[in-house]
Amino acid sequence: MLVSTAPSPSPETSPSSPLAATLDLFLADIGPRAFRFAEAGLRHREDALDAVQDAMMKMLVYADRPAAEWTPLFWSILRRRIVDLQRRAGFRLRWLLPTGDRGEEGPVDWAPDHGAGPSQAHDQREAYARLVGALRNLPARQREAFTLRVLEELDVADTARAMGCSEGSVKTHLSRARDALQRQLEEFR
Repeated sequence: MLVSTAPSPSPETSPSSPLAATLDLFLADIGPRAFRFAEAGLRHREDALDAVQDAMMKMLVYADRPAAEWTPLFWSILRRRIVDLQRRAGFRLRWLLPTGDRGEEGPVDWAPDHGAGPSQAHDQREAYARLVGALRNLPARQREAFTLRVLEELDVADTARAMGCSEGSVKTHLSRARDALQRQLEEFR
């Protein structure tokens, strides 16, 4: 699990307080989705784990905020951390690799429905792999808008806060992402 506690918690966020327990539940719930989001943006498992853990650590400072603010705040923190890691990796890789590519990606880590038969499980894995591939082909802002609005089901205002842009920009990025995904995934149907 990616959830951890701060080295010196304040009295109101000590591990035994109800506020910390609620934040721990929030982070435990959002962790797997956040990891998939980070992995799609960073394309590297270890970097994604680091980004999610950093975002969770930063969320501990905001434990006293209302729980309704946690979701957009967390996604905003995570998105900024992903952008920072992308910039650092891009800078380092320009000097190390002539193509700027991180190399081969690992297999898709996704568990199919255990009730599904082998054929259906294969189809689910293939569909998920195609979706992840199509999401990775999108520009970063379109991928963020699609993930936050469609997969995370945030409303437009929360998505705009998380992305640091206007609501109109979110709608534009989402529309373009849906069009691009539809074109990319059309032959898969």
